[in-house]
Amino acid sequence: MATDDSEGQPQLDPLPEDWDRALAIVAHPDDMEYGAAAAVARWTAAEKSVAYVLVTRGEAGISTLAPEQCAPLRAEEQRRSCAAVGVTELSFLDHPDGLVEAGLELRADLAGAIRAHRPEVIVSINYRDTWGMPGWNHADHRHVGVALLDAVRDAANPWVFTDRGQPWEGARFVAFGGSPQATHWVDTTASHAAGMASLAEHRAYLDHVDATPGATEAWLTGMAADQGARFGVDYATVFELVPL
Repeated sequence: MATDDSEGQPQLDPLPEDWDRALAIVAHPDDMEYGAAAAVARWTAAEKSVAYVLVTRGEAGISTLAPEQCAPLRAEEQRRSCAAVGVTELSFLDHPDGLVEAGLELRADLAGAIRAHRPEVIVSINYRDTWGMPGWNHADHRHVGVALLDAVRDAANPWVFTDRGQPWEGARFVAFGGSPQATHWVDTTASHAAGMASLAEHRAYLDHVDATPGATEAWLTGMAADQGARFGVDYATVFELVPL
C-alpha cells in the first residue's frame, strides 16, 4: 500500500522484499554507500544474499592521488565497506573510471555478471540526469544505468552475448537508489548504523571530498531522517523501481 504523509509529495510503496538473491551493480566504490547500503544491511540481516559488481575501481576519484595508487586503495576500502553490511561477494569489471560508455562492451560485461549471479532483483543508484537538485549527475552513473537496463534484457536473450554464460531471465526489477523519480521506499531504521559504518570505510575518499570531517555522514543521516519522517519511521531510503 502506498504511504506518504508529506503534503505535495508523491505516494510511494514499500519496496517488495519477497525475494532471496540480489545483485548490486554500480559505477564506483562508495556509490552504494550513499543511502542504498543501509537497505542492503537490512536485507542481509534477513538472510538475503546480496553481491556487488563495480564497473570501475574509482581510480580517477581522488584528484590528489595517481590512478595506479588510488585503484587498489579504493578497492580495498570497498571490500571493508561490503563487510560492514554483510556482503561477501565483490567483483570489478575494470572499465576506466570517468570514461564509462553505455556501449556493447559494457552491456556484454553486465549481461555476463547477471548471468553469473542469477539475481531475482538488481540494485543500482540514480542514473537520471540530475539528483533532483541543481547540478549534473556523473556521466558514469548515467551510462551504467542505461547499459544495465539494456543488459538485463540481453542476459535473458539466448542469442545475445552467447559467450557470456547461460541466459537468465529471472530478474524481476531494477531498483535505483536516490532517484529523483522514486517510486518505493525501504525502512532502514534498524540498519542505518550499518550503512553509515559501510560509508565510513571509504576513508581516503571521504577525506578528499568532505570539507569537514563527518560532513557526508551527517548529510546522509539528515536525508534518511527526512525520508523516514515521510513514512513514520526513524530512517528510510527511497528507490526508483523499474519492473522487468
